[in-house]
Parts: sequence; C-alpha cells; structure tokens
Amino acid sequence: MSDYRIDINADVGEGIGNEVELLPLLSSCNIACGGHAGDYNTMAEVVRLAKQHEVKIGVHPSFPDRDNFGRVVLELSEKVLFDSLKAQISNFLDVLNEQDASLHHIKPHGALYNLAAKDEVTARVIVEVVNSLGMQVKLYAPYKSVMASLAENNSIEVVYEAFADRNYNTDLSLVSRNYDNAILHNEADVLEHVLRMVKDQYVLSIQEEILPIKAATFCVHGDTLNALEILKYLRQELPKKDVFVD
Repeated sequence: MSDYRIDINADVGEGIGNEVELLPLLSSCNIACGGHAGDYNTMAEVVRLAKQHEVKIGVHPSFPDRDNFGRVVLELSEKVLFDSLKAQISNFLDVLNEQDASLHHIKPHGALYNLAAKDEVTARVIVEVVNSLGMQVKLYAPYKSVMASLAENNSIEVVYEAFADRNYNTDLSLVSRNYDNAILHNEADVLEHVLRMVKDQYVLSIQEEILPIKAATFCVHGDTLNALEILKYLRQELPKKDVFVD
C-alpha cells in the first residue's frame, strides 16, 4: 500500500493567541499581515515560532477590514485592492527579512479568498500582486477555482488547498459560517473528511453529492474552538491510515 503525503496549515497571528500550541502541529502556516488582523509584533512573534518549529511560512492578506475580520466582501476598485494587498505583503516581507526567513506561499484570507475563487477581476488582482513581488512564491488556492486557473496561466505555482474543518456546497464553495453545519468540530468527522479527499479525491457535500476534489494542503482554522484537539487527533490518526504530514 502506498503512502500519501500532505501538508497541514492553519491561519495564525489573528489574535487568538494559540500559536505556541498550534505551530508544532503544523507543516505550514498563514500569518495575518494587518488587513483583517495582526501587526508588526504578532507577525514577528509568529515568524519566530515558525522558524523554531521549521514550519513553512505563508502570508495571509485580506480585504482591509479589521472590523469584520476580513469576512465581508468590500467593494473596492482594482487599484485600491492591489495597493492594500501589496502593502500588507510588503510589511510582512520586511519582518521576514529582519529574521532571515523566507516566504513559502501566499494565501488570501476569508471573503477575499472565497471571492477570488469565482470572480475573475478579484483573482486577477491577486495574480498581479503575486507577480509584482518579483520572486518565486506559491499560491494556496481551491481546486477548480478561477484564482487557481488564472495563477497557473501566469506561471505561478499553485498548491491546491482544501479545508479539514469546513463543509462544502455542491459548487465546491464553503458552507457559509451563517449556518450551523458550516464547521466540523468532531475530530473523527474531520479525519474521515480529510481521508476522503486525500485517498479518494472526493468530498461529500452537505447535499450528499460526491464531488471530485484535489488538494495537497489542508487547513484547520486557528480560530476553530477545538483547533488544537483536531490537529492533535489528525497527527495521531493519519499515519495509521498511511497518510503522513510533510
């Protein structure tokens, strides 16, 4: 039986304060950079922890909307959005340079991520921001998303991402957090959810439809109430199913 290799990531530096516990259980992380949460001090501290635990470092830019934690779509011009994202990432790169750390990937946050998955204008702004950096950096994006397709067409390396602790609709969008069944909290359910996506390359929607999916990295949200328990359980149980975290 062949082994499966995956990455497990989490969104961190968002004010929850659980990074000391989470980072040792991750293989990559997405650090808030001021758009929806985070500041110089939180960025610096989480980068330090990521280096200590040899966790791949990603930046987590957002709509500039701390009031709504970046989970509401803002009506911004392409230029305003570009300038905001570029500034957020540039500030993060300054922190990385101070600590002699390197940027592995970019993962948009919240409403920006979900909108860019289906909206070409928003996806194009993100691609333009990535290309403007003048460096080789990966983009975490959903399978079959507009963002992934546009990035690949612009020679950006895409890492397909899926969500370990979130349910899906039939169009592969995430179930809205406004609904009670949006988030998976039971550790065994999360494990089953991930194993389906890894081994069988499908996800079961809340409408009980089988949907093809591919993913190399799986996110457990840092602000999920039992994120730490979920991560511990996955790290304990996945190897028993021949799935190993790199």
